[in-house]
Amino acid sequence: MSREADDALINQLADGLAQGTVNDKAGSATTGTLTTRQGHPVTNNQSMRTVGRRGPATLENYQFIEKITHFDRERIPERVVHARGAGAHGYFEAYGTVGGEPISKYTRAKLFQEKGKRTPLFIRFSTVAHGGTSPETLRDPRGFAVKFYTEDGNWDLVGNNLKVFFIRDAIKFPDVIHAFKPDPVTNIQDSRRIFDFISQTPESMHMITFVFSPWGIPASYRFMEGSGVNTYKWYNEAGEGVLIKYHWVPKQGVKGLTQEQANQIQGKNFNHATQDLYAAIERGEYPEWEFCVQIMSDDEHPELDFDPLDDTKIWPEDKFPLLPVGKMVLNKNPENYFAEVEQVAFGTGVLVDGLDFSDDKMLQGRTLSYSDTQRYRVGPNYLQLPVNAPKKAATTNQRDGQMTYHVDLAEGANPHVNYEPSSLGGLKEATAAGEDHTPQVEGQLVRQKIDRENNFQQAGERYRAFEDWERDDLISNLVSGLKPCTREIQDRMVSMLSQCDQEYGRRVAEGLGISVPGQATGSSPNGVASSNGHNDPKADSITSPVASGEAAVGAN
Repeated sequence: MSREADDALINQLADGLAQGTVNDKAGSATTGTLTTRQGHPVTNNQSMRTVGRRGPATLENYQFIEKITHFDRERIPERVVHARGAGAHGYFEAYGTVGGEPISKYTRAKLFQEKGKRTPLFIRFSTVAHGGTSPETLRDPRGFAVKFYTEDGNWDLVGNNLKVFFIRDAIKFPDVIHAFKPDPVTNIQDSRRIFDFISQTPESMHMITFVFSPWGIPASYRFMEGSGVNTYKWYNEAGEGVLIKYHWVPKQGVKGLTQEQANQIQGKNFNHATQDLYAAIERGEYPEWEFCVQIMSDDEHPELDFDPLDDTKIWPEDKFPLLPVGKMVLNKNPENYFAEVEQVAFGTGVLVDGLDFSDDKMLQGRTLSYSDTQRYRVGPNYLQLPVNAPKKAATTNQRDGQMTYHVDLAEGANPHVNYEPSSLGGLKEATAAGEDHTPQVEGQLVRQKIDRENNFQQAGERYRAFEDWERDDLISNLVSGLKPCTREIQDRMVSMLSQCDQEYGRRVAEGLGISVPGQATGSSPNGVASSNGHNDPKADSITSPVASGEAAVGAN
Protein backbone atom coordinates (compact mmCIF):
# COMPACT_ATOMS: atom_id res chain seq x y z
CA MET A 1 0.00 0.00 0.00
CA SER A 2 1.19 3.50 -0.78
CA ARG A 3 1.53 5.56 2.37
CA GLU A 4 0.68 8.62 0.33
CA ALA A 5 -2.51 9.27 2.15
CA ASP A 6 -0.33 12.37 2.60
CA ASP A 7 -1.07 15.57 4.49
CA ALA A 8 -2.76 17.15 1.47
CA LEU A 9 -5.20 14.24 1.10
CA ILE A 10 -5.80 14.04 4.87
CA ASN A 11 -6.63 17.75 4.99
CA GLN A 12 -8.87 17.45 1.95
CA LEU A 13 -10.82 14.58 3.52
CA ALA A 14 -11.01 16.27 6.93
CA ASP A 15 -12.05 19.68 5.60
CA GLY A 16 -14.52 18.38 3.06
CA LEU A 17 -17.45 19.17 5.34
CA ALA A 18 -16.78 22.87 5.03
CA GLN A 19 -16.78 22.65 1.24
CA GLY A 20 -20.25 21.13 1.08
CA THR A 21 -21.79 19.00 -1.65
CA VAL A 22 -24.98 20.89 -2.51
CA ASN A 23 -25.24 21.67 -6.20
CA ASP A 24 -26.50 25.25 -6.26
CA LYS A 25 -27.32 24.97 -9.96
CA ALA A 26 -29.42 21.84 -9.61
CA GLY A 27 -32.74 23.68 -9.49
CA SER A 28 -34.14 25.95 -12.18
CA ALA A 29 -35.54 29.42 -11.63
CA THR A 30 -39.03 28.04 -12.16
CA THR A 31 -40.11 25.53 -9.50
CA GLY A 32 -43.12 23.22 -9.36
CA THR A 33 -46.20 23.54 -7.20
CA LEU A 34 -46.35 21.69 -3.87
CA THR A 35 -49.06 19.01 -3.73
CA THR A 36 -50.12 16.14 -1.50
CA ARG A 37 -49.41 12.55 -2.57
CA GLN A 38 -52.96 12.53 -3.95
CA GLY A 39 -52.02 15.40 -6.26
CA HIS A 40 -54.02 18.06 -4.39
CA PRO A 41 -52.42 21.54 -4.44
CA VAL A 42 -51.12 22.69 -1.03
CA THR A 43 -51.97 26.35 -0.49
CA ASN A 44 -50.83 26.54 3.15
CA ASN A 45 -47.88 24.44 4.33
CA GLN A 46 -47.23 26.51 7.48
CA SER A 47 -50.23 25.77 9.71
CA MET A 48 -52.37 22.73 10.43
CA ARG A 49 -56.15 23.05 10.60
CA THR A 50 -57.31 24.05 14.10
CA VAL A 51 -60.32 25.44 15.94
CA GLY A 52 -59.18 29.01 16.26
CA ARG A 53 -55.61 30.18 16.22
CA ARG A 54 -54.65 28.37 19.45
CA GLY A 55 -56.22 24.98 18.66
CA PRO A 56 -57.14 22.24 19.27
CA ALA A 57 -56.40 20.49 15.99
CA THR A 58 -59.14 18.69 14.10
CA LEU A 59 -59.17 15.03 13.10
CA GLU A 60 -59.93 15.71 9.44
CA ASN A 61 -56.48 17.28 8.93
CA TYR A 62 -55.80 15.17 5.81
CA GLN A 63 -52.87 17.25 4.58
CA PHE A 64 -51.18 17.09 8.01
CA ILE A 65 -52.07 13.41 8.56
CA GLU A 66 -50.60 12.38 5.20
CA LYS A 67 -47.46 14.42 5.82
CA ILE A 68 -46.76 13.28 9.39
CA THR A 69 -47.69 9.62 8.93
CA HIS A 70 -45.44 9.36 5.89
CA PHE A 71 -42.67 10.97 7.91
CA ASP A 72 -43.23 8.33 10.59
CA ARG A 73 -42.53 5.66 7.98
CA GLU A 74 -39.60 7.23 6.12
CA ARG A 75 -37.17 4.53 7.17
CA ILE A 76 -37.10 0.84 6.45
CA PRO A 77 -35.21 -1.59 8.72
CA GLU A 78 -31.50 -0.85 8.65
CA ARG A 79 -29.23 -3.49 7.19
CA VAL A 80 -27.86 -5.75 9.93
CA VAL A 81 -24.48 -5.50 8.20
CA HIS A 82 -23.31 -2.90 5.66
CA ALA A 83 -25.70 -0.27 7.05
CA ARG A 84 -23.46 2.74 6.40
CA GLY A 85 -23.02 3.17 2.67
CA ALA A 86 -22.50 5.35 -0.38
CA GLY A 87 -23.26 4.63 -4.01
CA ALA A 88 -22.90 5.74 -7.61
CA HIS A 89 -23.95 4.87 -11.15
CA GLY A 90 -21.50 3.95 -13.87
CA TYR A 91 -20.67 1.43 -16.53
CA PHE A 92 -18.55 -1.65 -17.13
CA GLU A 93 -16.55 -1.81 -20.36
CA ALA A 94 -15.42 -5.24 -21.53
CA TYR A 95 -12.04 -6.04 -23.07
CA GLY A 96 -13.35 -9.16 -24.86
CA THR A 97 -10.33 -11.24 -23.86
CA VAL A 98 -8.78 -12.83 -20.79
CA GLY A 99 -5.08 -13.63 -20.61
CA GLY A 100 -4.69 -12.99 -24.35
CA GLU A 101 -7.42 -15.50 -25.26
CA PRO A 102 -11.02 -14.97 -26.35
CA ILE A 103 -13.06 -14.85 -23.18
CA SER A 104 -15.62 -17.20 -24.75
CA LYS A 105 -13.17 -20.01 -24.05
CA TYR A 106 -14.11 -19.73 -20.38
CA THR A 107 -17.52 -18.06 -20.16
CA ARG A 108 -20.49 -17.37 -22.39
CA ALA A 109 -21.72 -14.46 -20.22
CA LYS A 110 -22.66 -11.84 -22.81
CA LEU A 111 -21.39 -8.74 -21.00
CA PHE A 112 -17.76 -9.94 -21.44
CA GLN A 113 -17.76 -11.04 -25.07
CA GLU A 114 -17.25 -7.89 -27.16
CA LYS A 115 -14.37 -5.45 -26.80
CA GLY A 116 -15.75 -2.02 -25.89
CA LYS A 117 -19.20 -3.31 -24.91
CA ARG A 118 -20.63 -1.24 -22.06
CA THR A 119 -23.01 -2.48 -19.38
CA PRO A 120 -24.66 0.01 -16.98
CA LEU A 121 -24.15 -0.64 -13.28
CA PHE A 122 -24.75 0.65 -9.78
CA ILE A 123 -22.24 0.27 -6.95
CA ARG A 124 -22.67 0.49 -3.20
CA PHE A 125 -19.68 0.91 -0.90
CA SER A 126 -20.19 0.40 2.82
CA THR A 127 -18.77 -0.38 6.22
CA VAL A 128 -19.70 -3.79 7.64
CA ALA A 129 -20.31 -3.82 11.37
CA HIS A 130 -21.34 -0.28 12.23
CA GLY A 131 -24.65 1.59 12.05
CA GLY A 132 -26.09 3.75 9.32
CA THR A 133 -24.79 7.08 10.67
CA SER A 134 -21.48 5.83 12.08
CA PRO A 135 -18.19 7.60 11.21
CA GLU A 136 -16.52 6.37 8.03
CA THR A 137 -13.13 6.41 9.74
CA LEU A 138 -13.86 3.34 11.89
CA ARG A 139 -11.76 0.21 11.52
CA ASP A 140 -13.87 -2.22 9.53
CA PRO A 141 -13.89 -4.10 6.22
CA ARG A 142 -15.59 -2.13 3.45
CA GLY A 143 -18.36 -3.59 1.34
CA PHE A 144 -17.90 -3.46 -2.43
CA ALA A 145 -21.16 -4.52 -4.13
CA VAL A 146 -21.80 -4.06 -7.85
CA LYS A 147 -25.08 -4.55 -9.72
CA PHE A 148 -24.58 -5.08 -13.47
CA TYR A 149 -27.73 -4.42 -15.56
CA THR A 150 -26.90 -6.92 -18.34
CA GLU A 151 -28.94 -7.87 -21.40
CA ASP A 152 -29.61 -11.22 -19.73
CA GLY A 153 -30.82 -9.62 -16.48
CA ASN A 154 -29.02 -8.49 -13.36
CA TRP A 155 -25.72 -9.80 -12.07
CA ASP A 156 -24.76 -8.90 -8.50
CA LEU A 157 -21.13 -9.23 -7.44
CA VAL A 158 -21.15 -8.74 -3.68
CA GLY A 159 -17.76 -8.52 -2.01
CA ASN A 160 -15.43 -6.50 0.21
CA ASN A 161 -12.33 -4.35 -0.18
CA LEU A 162 -10.21 -7.13 1.39
CA LYS A 163 -9.60 -10.43 -0.38
CA VAL A 164 -10.37 -12.73 2.55
CA PHE A 165 -12.89 -13.07 5.38
CA PHE A 166 -12.95 -13.96 9.08
CA ILE A 167 -14.66 -17.36 8.74
CA ARG A 168 -15.06 -20.10 6.14
CA ASP A 169 -18.40 -21.67 7.15
CA ALA A 170 -21.63 -19.66 6.91
CA ILE A 171 -23.00 -21.16 10.12
CA LYS A 172 -20.52 -18.91 11.98
CA PHE A 173 -21.62 -15.69 10.29
CA PRO A 174 -24.10 -14.60 13.01
CA ASP A 175 -21.42 -15.30 15.63
CA VAL A 176 -18.69 -13.18 14.07
CA ILE A 177 -21.09 -10.29 13.45
CA HIS A 178 -22.51 -10.49 16.98
CA ALA A 179 -18.95 -10.39 18.38
CA PHE A 180 -18.14 -7.24 16.38
CA LYS A 181 -21.48 -5.53 17.02
CA PRO A 182 -22.15 -3.58 20.25
CA ASP A 183 -22.72 -5.47 23.48
CA PRO A 184 -26.46 -6.37 23.70
CA VAL A 185 -26.58 -5.00 27.27
CA THR A 186 -24.45 -1.84 27.10
CA ASN A 187 -24.82 -1.11 23.36
CA ILE A 188 -21.06 -0.41 23.30
CA GLN A 189 -18.63 -2.12 20.95
CA ASP A 190 -16.19 -4.04 23.15
CA SER A 191 -12.79 -5.32 22.04
CA ARG A 192 -12.99 -8.01 24.74
CA ARG A 193 -15.94 -9.56 22.93
CA ILE A 194 -14.20 -9.23 19.56
CA PHE A 195 -10.96 -10.88 20.65
CA ASP A 196 -12.75 -13.47 22.78
CA PHE A 197 -14.25 -14.75 19.53
CA ILE A 198 -11.21 -14.17 17.30
CA SER A 199 -8.77 -15.82 19.73
CA GLN A 200 -10.81 -19.02 19.45
CA THR A 201 -11.17 -18.80 15.66
CA PRO A 202 -7.72 -19.52 14.15
CA GLU A 203 -8.97 -19.09 10.57
CA SER A 204 -9.46 -15.36 11.36
CA MET A 205 -5.74 -14.59 11.66
CA HIS A 206 -5.35 -13.67 7.99
CA MET A 207 -8.29 -11.25 8.06
CA ILE A 208 -7.28 -9.76 11.42
CA THR A 209 -3.83 -9.03 10.01
CA PHE A 210 -5.46 -7.02 7.23
CA VAL A 211 -8.13 -5.29 9.33
CA PHE A 212 -5.82 -4.04 12.10
CA SER A 213 -3.32 -2.69 9.59
CA PRO A 214 -3.89 0.52 7.56
CA TRP A 215 -5.81 -1.68 5.09
CA GLY A 216 -8.59 -1.72 7.71
CA ILE A 217 -9.29 2.00 7.21
CA PRO A 218 -9.25 2.97 3.51
CA ALA A 219 -8.53 6.65 2.92
CA SER A 220 -11.67 6.82 0.80
CA TYR A 221 -13.86 4.53 -1.27
CA ARG A 222 -12.01 5.74 -4.37
CA PHE A 223 -8.69 4.46 -3.03
CA MET A 224 -9.54 0.88 -2.16
CA GLU A 225 -9.51 -2.45 -3.92
CA GLY A 226 -12.51 -4.72 -4.29
CA SER A 227 -12.80 -8.49 -4.21
CA GLY A 228 -15.53 -11.06 -4.68
CA VAL A 229 -13.89 -12.89 -1.71
CA ASN A 230 -15.70 -16.15 -2.47
CA THR A 231 -14.84 -18.62 -5.22
CA TYR A 232 -17.25 -18.62 -8.17
CA LYS A 233 -17.37 -20.43 -11.51
CA TRP A 234 -17.47 -19.57 -15.18
CA TYR A 235 -18.75 -21.97 -17.82
CA ASN A 236 -18.65 -21.79 -21.62
CA GLU A 237 -21.04 -22.74 -24.41
CA ALA A 238 -20.08 -26.40 -24.03
CA GLY A 239 -20.93 -26.31 -20.32
CA GLU A 240 -17.26 -26.65 -19.27
CA GLY A 241 -16.51 -24.87 -16.01
CA VAL A 242 -13.55 -23.29 -14.23
CA LEU A 243 -13.12 -21.75 -10.77
CA ILE A 244 -12.96 -17.95 -10.64
CA LYS A 245 -11.89 -15.24 -8.20
CA TYR A 246 -12.92 -11.62 -8.92
CA HIS A 247 -10.82 -8.52 -8.17
CA TRP A 248 -11.23 -4.76 -8.65
CA VAL A 249 -8.00 -2.72 -8.93
CA PRO A 250 -8.40 1.08 -8.46
CA LYS A 251 -6.63 3.15 -11.10
CA GLN A 252 -6.41 5.90 -8.45
CA GLY A 253 -4.11 3.68 -6.36
CA VAL A 254 -4.59 2.13 -2.92
CA LYS A 255 -4.35 4.43 0.10
CA GLY A 256 -5.06 3.58 3.71
CA LEU A 257 -5.08 5.52 6.97
CA THR A 258 -3.15 4.97 10.15
CA GLN A 259 -5.21 5.23 13.31
CA GLU A 260 -3.71 8.66 13.98
CA GLN A 261 -4.73 9.91 10.53
CA ALA A 262 -8.24 8.47 10.95
CA ASN A 263 -8.61 10.27 14.28
CA GLN A 264 -7.52 13.53 12.65
CA ILE A 265 -10.18 13.24 9.95
CA GLN A 266 -12.94 12.05 12.29
CA GLY A 267 -12.46 15.08 14.51
CA LYS A 268 -13.67 17.26 11.63
CA ASN A 269 -15.70 15.10 9.26
CA PHE A 270 -17.31 11.71 9.91
CA ASN A 271 -18.78 11.54 6.37
CA HIS A 272 -15.46 11.94 4.59
CA ALA A 273 -15.60 8.86 2.34
CA THR A 274 -19.13 9.52 1.09
CA GLN A 275 -18.35 13.17 0.54
CA ASP A 276 -15.08 12.45 -1.26
CA LEU A 277 -16.80 10.05 -3.69
CA TYR A 278 -19.72 12.40 -4.34
CA ALA A 279 -17.52 15.47 -4.80
CA ALA A 280 -15.10 13.69 -7.14
CA ILE A 281 -17.92 12.62 -9.45
CA GLU A 282 -19.45 16.10 -9.36
CA ARG A 283 -16.05 17.52 -10.40
CA GLY A 284 -15.87 15.09 -13.31
CA GLU A 285 -13.01 13.11 -11.75
CA TYR A 286 -14.66 9.76 -12.42
CA PRO A 287 -13.14 6.91 -10.39
CA GLU A 288 -12.05 3.82 -12.35
CA TRP A 289 -11.25 0.24 -11.44
CA GLU A 290 -9.82 -2.50 -13.63
CA PHE A 291 -11.76 -5.73 -13.33
CA CYS A 292 -9.54 -8.81 -13.08
CA VAL A 293 -10.06 -12.52 -12.56
CA GLN A 294 -7.98 -15.45 -11.42
CA ILE A 295 -8.75 -18.77 -13.13
CA MET A 296 -8.21 -22.26 -11.74
CA SER A 297 -9.33 -25.65 -13.01
CA ASP A 298 -12.38 -27.00 -11.23
CA ASP A 299 -10.92 -29.72 -9.01
CA GLU A 300 -9.56 -30.09 -5.48
CA HIS A 301 -5.93 -29.16 -6.31
CA PRO A 302 -4.13 -31.44 -3.84
CA GLU A 303 -0.82 -29.82 -4.82
CA LEU A 304 -1.84 -26.66 -2.93
CA ASP A 305 -1.40 -26.32 0.83
CA PHE A 306 -4.87 -24.75 1.13
CA ASP A 307 -8.36 -25.44 -0.20
CA PRO A 308 -9.14 -23.14 -3.17
CA LEU A 309 -12.73 -22.82 -1.90
CA ASP A 310 -11.53 -21.43 1.45
CA ASP A 311 -12.47 -17.74 1.64
CA THR A 312 -9.84 -17.09 4.33
CA LYS A 313 -7.13 -17.70 1.70
CA ILE A 314 -5.67 -15.80 -1.24
CA TRP A 315 -4.79 -17.60 -4.46
CA PRO A 316 -1.06 -16.89 -5.01
CA GLU A 317 -0.65 -14.63 -8.00
CA ASP A 318 2.56 -16.28 -9.18
CA LYS A 319 0.54 -19.45 -9.84
CA PHE A 320 -2.82 -17.84 -10.69
CA PRO A 321 -2.16 -14.37 -12.15
CA LEU A 322 -4.76 -11.63 -12.17
CA LEU A 323 -6.08 -11.27 -15.70
CA PRO A 324 -7.86 -8.04 -16.76
CA VAL A 325 -11.26 -8.50 -18.42
CA GLY A 326 -12.64 -4.96 -18.34
CA LYS A 327 -12.93 -1.73 -16.39
CA MET A 328 -15.54 0.07 -14.30
CA VAL A 329 -16.13 3.83 -14.43
CA LEU A 330 -18.38 5.69 -11.96
CA ASN A 331 -19.78 8.81 -13.62
CA LYS A 332 -23.11 9.72 -12.02
CA ASN A 333 -24.22 10.39 -8.46
CA PRO A 334 -27.57 9.16 -7.15
CA GLU A 335 -30.49 11.55 -7.49
CA ASN A 336 -31.88 10.45 -4.14
CA TYR A 337 -29.90 8.64 -1.45
CA PHE A 338 -32.76 6.68 0.06
CA ALA A 339 -34.39 5.59 -3.19
CA GLU A 340 -31.12 4.34 -4.64
CA VAL A 341 -28.35 3.77 -2.08
CA GLU A 342 -30.54 2.68 0.82
CA GLN A 343 -33.05 0.59 -1.14
CA VAL A 344 -30.63 -1.03 -3.57
CA ALA A 345 -30.58 -4.75 -2.84
CA PHE A 346 -27.81 -7.22 -3.67
CA GLY A 347 -27.60 -10.99 -3.53
CA THR A 348 -24.75 -13.40 -4.24
CA GLY A 349 -27.22 -15.74 -5.96
CA VAL A 350 -28.03 -13.19 -8.67
CA LEU A 351 -26.02 -14.60 -11.59
CA VAL A 352 -26.50 -14.58 -15.36
CA ASP A 353 -25.94 -17.36 -17.90
CA GLY A 354 -22.24 -18.27 -18.07
CA LEU A 355 -21.67 -17.62 -14.34
CA ASP A 356 -22.23 -20.11 -11.52
CA PHE A 357 -21.64 -20.96 -7.88
CA SER A 358 -18.78 -23.03 -6.57
CA ASP A 359 -19.06 -25.38 -3.60
CA ASP A 360 -17.68 -22.65 -1.30
CA LYS A 361 -19.66 -23.17 1.93
CA MET A 362 -19.59 -19.47 2.79
CA LEU A 363 -20.96 -18.56 -0.64
CA GLN A 364 -23.77 -21.11 -0.31
CA GLY A 365 -24.88 -19.55 2.98
CA ARG A 366 -24.61 -15.98 1.71
CA THR A 367 -26.77 -16.85 -1.29
CA LEU A 368 -29.72 -17.63 0.99
CA SER A 369 -29.07 -14.87 3.52
CA TYR A 370 -28.57 -11.85 1.27
CA SER A 371 -31.73 -12.05 -0.82
CA ASP A 372 -33.77 -13.16 2.20
CA THR A 373 -32.62 -10.00 3.99
CA GLN A 374 -33.89 -7.80 1.16
CA ARG A 375 -37.31 -9.46 1.07
CA TYR A 376 -37.64 -8.74 4.78
CA ARG A 377 -36.06 -5.29 4.75
CA VAL A 378 -37.49 -3.77 1.58
CA GLY A 379 -40.38 -6.13 0.82
CA PRO A 380 -41.29 -9.03 -1.48
CA ASN A 381 -41.48 -6.73 -4.49
CA TYR A 382 -38.09 -5.07 -3.96
CA LEU A 383 -37.06 -6.05 -7.50
CA GLN A 384 -39.72 -3.72 -8.92
CA LEU A 385 -37.97 -0.65 -7.52
CA PRO A 386 -36.10 1.16 -10.33
CA VAL A 387 -32.62 0.75 -8.78
CA ASN A 388 -33.16 -3.01 -8.41
CA ALA A 389 -35.16 -3.77 -11.54
CA PRO A 390 -33.30 -5.30 -14.50
CA LYS A 391 -33.07 -3.18 -17.64
CA LYS A 392 -34.36 -6.24 -19.48
CA ALA A 393 -38.11 -6.60 -18.90
CA ALA A 394 -38.91 -9.17 -16.21
CA THR A 395 -41.79 -11.47 -17.18
CA THR A 396 -42.82 -13.82 -14.40
CA ASN A 397 -45.83 -15.59 -12.95
CA GLN A 398 -45.21 -14.01 -9.54
CA ARG A 399 -48.12 -11.85 -8.44
CA ASP A 400 -49.27 -9.57 -5.66
CA GLY A 401 -47.53 -9.06 -2.29
CA GLN A 402 -46.93 -5.87 -0.36
CA MET A 403 -46.31 -2.79 -2.50
CA THR A 404 -46.89 -4.39 -5.88
CA TYR A 405 -45.96 -1.67 -8.35
CA HIS A 406 -46.86 -3.42 -11.58
CA VAL A 407 -47.53 -6.88 -13.01
CA ASP A 408 -44.62 -8.72 -14.68
CA LEU A 409 -46.55 -9.33 -17.89
CA ALA A 410 -44.95 -9.93 -21.27
CA GLU A 411 -46.31 -7.87 -24.14
CA GLY A 412 -49.33 -9.65 -25.57
CA ALA A 413 -49.41 -12.25 -22.79
CA ASN A 414 -52.75 -13.40 -21.38
CA PRO A 415 -53.20 -11.56 -18.03
CA HIS A 416 -55.51 -14.35 -16.81
CA VAL A 417 -52.69 -16.89 -16.81
CA ASN A 418 -50.13 -16.82 -13.98
CA TYR A 419 -48.94 -20.40 -14.23
CA GLU A 420 -46.88 -22.61 -16.55
CA PRO A 421 -47.40 -24.70 -18.64
CA SER A 422 -50.41 -23.18 -20.35
CA SER A 423 -52.06 -23.37 -23.76
CA LEU A 424 -53.99 -20.14 -23.15
CA GLY A 425 -51.30 -17.59 -23.96
CA GLY A 426 -49.09 -17.86 -20.88
CA LEU A 427 -45.31 -17.58 -20.64
CA LYS A 428 -43.07 -20.21 -22.22
CA GLU A 429 -39.70 -21.55 -21.13
CA ALA A 430 -36.64 -19.86 -22.66
CA THR A 431 -34.27 -21.62 -25.05
CA ALA A 432 -30.94 -22.60 -23.46
CA ALA A 433 -27.91 -20.62 -24.67
CA GLY A 434 -25.70 -23.71 -24.61
CA GLU A 435 -25.02 -26.92 -22.76
CA ASP A 436 -25.78 -27.00 -19.04
CA HIS A 437 -22.87 -26.95 -16.63
CA THR A 438 -23.33 -30.24 -14.77
CA PRO A 439 -20.59 -30.82 -12.18
CA GLN A 440 -20.71 -34.14 -10.39
CA VAL A 441 -21.18 -34.04 -6.63
CA GLU A 442 -20.93 -37.04 -4.33
CA GLY A 443 -20.06 -37.77 -0.70
CA GLN A 444 -21.47 -38.45 2.70
CA LEU A 445 -23.56 -35.85 4.52
CA VAL A 446 -21.38 -34.61 7.38
CA ARG A 447 -20.77 -31.66 9.71
CA GLN A 448 -17.00 -31.33 9.36
CA LYS A 449 -14.30 -28.76 8.75
CA ILE A 450 -12.23 -28.73 5.57
CA ASP A 451 -9.05 -30.84 5.48
CA ARG A 452 -6.46 -28.17 4.63
CA GLU A 453 -7.14 -25.44 7.16
CA ASN A 454 -3.58 -24.01 7.20
CA ASN A 455 -4.79 -21.15 9.36
CA PHE A 456 -1.52 -19.27 9.93
CA GLN A 457 0.77 -19.43 6.89
CA GLN A 458 -0.81 -16.74 4.72
CA ALA A 459 -1.30 -14.46 7.73
CA GLY A 460 2.46 -14.70 8.36
CA GLU A 461 3.21 -14.06 4.70
CA ARG A 462 0.97 -11.02 4.79
CA TYR A 463 2.72 -9.70 7.92
CA ARG A 464 6.13 -10.05 6.28
CA ALA A 465 4.85 -8.47 3.04
CA PHE A 466 3.80 -5.29 4.82
CA GLU A 467 6.09 -2.30 4.80
CA ASP A 468 7.59 -1.26 8.15
CA TRP A 469 5.03 1.50 8.73
CA GLU A 470 2.18 -0.91 8.06
CA ARG A 471 3.59 -3.46 10.52
CA ASP A 472 4.10 -0.74 13.14
CA ASP A 473 0.50 0.41 12.81
CA LEU A 474 -0.77 -3.20 12.88
CA ILE A 475 1.10 -3.97 16.13
CA SER A 476 -0.01 -0.69 17.75
CA ASN A 477 -3.67 -1.32 16.88
CA LEU A 478 -3.66 -4.93 18.06
CA VAL A 479 -1.97 -3.99 21.34
CA SER A 480 -4.53 -1.21 21.93
CA GLY A 481 -7.40 -3.57 21.22
CA LEU A 482 -6.02 -6.39 23.37
CA LYS A 483 -5.06 -4.33 26.45
CA PRO A 484 -8.60 -4.35 27.94
CA CYS A 485 -8.87 -8.12 27.41
CA THR A 486 -8.30 -10.82 30.02
CA ARG A 487 -4.89 -12.46 30.22
CA GLU A 488 -6.42 -15.67 28.87
CA ILE A 489 -7.57 -13.91 25.71
CA GLN A 490 -4.23 -12.12 25.33
CA ASP A 491 -2.33 -15.41 25.66
CA ARG A 492 -4.50 -17.11 23.04
CA MET A 493 -4.00 -14.24 20.58
CA VAL A 494 -0.25 -14.01 21.11
CA SER A 495 0.08 -17.79 20.72
CA MET A 496 -1.73 -17.76 17.37
CA LEU A 497 0.07 -14.67 16.09
CA SER A 498 3.36 -16.36 16.95
CA GLN A 499 2.34 -19.33 14.81
CA CYS A 500 1.83 -16.85 11.95
CA ASP A 501 5.25 -15.28 12.50
CA GLN A 502 7.42 -15.35 15.63
CA GLU A 503 8.24 -11.65 15.41
CA TYR A 504 4.54 -10.86 14.93
CA GLY A 505 3.60 -12.61 18.18
CA ARG A 506 6.63 -11.33 20.08
CA ARG A 507 5.97 -7.67 19.23
CA VAL A 508 2.34 -7.89 20.33
CA ALA A 509 3.40 -9.68 23.55
CA GLU A 510 5.98 -6.97 24.25
CA GLY A 511 3.37 -4.29 23.71
CA LEU A 512 1.10 -6.02 26.22
CA GLY A 513 3.95 -6.59 28.68
CA ILE A 514 3.53 -10.37 28.66
CA SER A 515 5.64 -13.27 27.45
CA VAL A 516 4.89 -15.47 24.46
CA PRO A 517 3.10 -18.58 25.80
CA GLY A 518 5.47 -21.57 25.55
CA GLN A 519 8.08 -19.46 23.68
CA ALA A 520 7.39 -21.60 20.59
CA THR A 521 10.14 -21.86 17.98
CA GLY A 522 10.34 -23.42 14.56
CA SER A 523 7.48 -24.19 12.27
CA SER A 524 3.90 -24.76 13.32
CA PRO A 525 1.83 -27.53 11.77
CA ASN A 526 -0.60 -24.85 10.62
CA GLY A 527 1.79 -22.10 9.65
CA VAL A 528 5.24 -20.69 9.17
CA ALA A 529 7.25 -19.19 12.02
CA SER A 530 9.83 -16.56 11.21
CA SER A 531 12.03 -14.49 13.46
CA ASN A 532 12.51 -11.60 11.08
CA GLY A 533 10.34 -8.90 9.59
CA HIS A 534 11.67 -9.20 6.06
CA ASN A 535 9.57 -10.28 3.13
CA ASP A 536 9.45 -14.00 2.51
CA PRO A 537 9.54 -15.15 -1.14
CA LYS A 538 6.09 -16.64 -0.67
CA ALA A 539 4.78 -13.26 0.43
CA ASP A 540 5.53 -11.71 -2.96
CA SER A 541 2.79 -13.82 -4.49
CA ILE A 542 0.12 -12.15 -2.40
CA THR A 543 1.46 -8.60 -2.20
CA SER A 544 -0.75 -6.15 -4.06
CA PRO A 545 1.25 -4.74 -6.99
CA VAL A 546 -0.75 -1.54 -6.53
CA ALA A 547 0.39 -1.42 -2.92
CA SER A 548 4.02 -2.11 -3.73
CA GLY A 549 4.18 0.46 -6.50
CA GLU A 550 4.13 -1.96 -9.45
CA ALA A 551 1.83 -1.64 -12.41
CA ALA A 552 -1.85 -2.11 -11.69
CA VAL A 553 -2.54 -4.37 -14.65
CA GLY A 554 -3.25 -7.90 -13.52
CA ALA A 555 -3.08 -7.01 -9.86
CA ASN A 556 -5.28 -6.56 -6.86
